[in-house]
Amino acid sequence: MFEKPPFSKSEESQIVEAVKQAELNTSGEIRIHVEKHCKPDPYSRSVQVFEKLKLTNTKLRNGVLVYVALDDHKFAIIGDEGINEKVPENFWEQTKDLMTAHFKEGRVVDGIIEGVSDAGEQLKKYFPYAADDVNELSDDISYGKDEE
Repeated sequence: MFEKPPFSKSEESQIVEAVKQAELNTSGEIRIHVEKHCKPDPYSRSVQVFEKLKLTNTKLRNGVLVYVALDDHKFAIIGDEGINEKVPENFWEQTKDLMTAHFKEGRVVDGIIEGVSDAGEQLKKYFPYAADDVNELSDDISYGKDEE
């Protein structure tokens, strides 16, 4: 668990605003989850977090999780089955590459923001925003306790 918040109030607001803006392009729902450490591989941990945050509770099963373990410099992006049924296997590679470029330069917040923006752009091809779309999941960042 974090002893102090990993992001300033301003940085957190920027990330949340990026989620809100990205979701204006798509009916997909994007969540950000941040931890200090990731003992298993980040994909396995992100699957656990995905279920814990109930990202499967969307009408079209089009939830997305951006998982970041700050101190271990690991991250993963995963989508729910509604997304995985429609998109190519390497769908998240472009988004991961954009984020990695920022992360390597120590610009974590910029990486998350650009990743979220790109995810929204990518998703709108398969899950366009609908006039009756409702925000099904919180846009806030979730912070987690590290798990084995």
